[in-house]
This record gives sequence, structure tokens and C-alpha cells, in this order.
Amino acid sequence: MSLTAAAGLCQSCRWMRRVAPRRGGTFFRCTRADTDARFVRYPPLPVLECVGYEAGPDRSGAPEERLRE
Repeated sequence: MSLTAAAGLCQSCRWMRRVAPRRGGTFFRCTRADTDARFVRYPPLPVLECVGYEAGPDRSGAPEERLRE
């Protein structure tokens, strides 16, 4: 199973930002959590149901965001 498939709905949600820290690993960040307390910033995966889900652009080839340490 690919990493993005393991993310469930997050993979295709417009509110998701994929973050890859320099130390390794990949995290799926819900930017909806910035303005709505009902959402968790880094939800446990896979997300199979979400009231805030909105289909977004295809991200299969999108570059990952890097965290500065």
C-alpha cells in the first residue's frame, strides 16, 4: 500500500498538506485545524470519514513541504 493510499481521505482533501521533516517520515497535516477546533492538526491515519472533507486537486505528483528545524 502506498503512503498516500494509507492516508485515506486526506490524500485527496483540499485542506491536507503533506509535511516531510528533514529527519525523515511523512505527516499529513489538516490545515482546517488552524481555524476550526473540531479538527485535529495531525489526524490518525487512515481517515475514512471526515465532516470537513472537500475534494481538492490531484496531489499524486505534488512536492512535499519541508519543515525547518
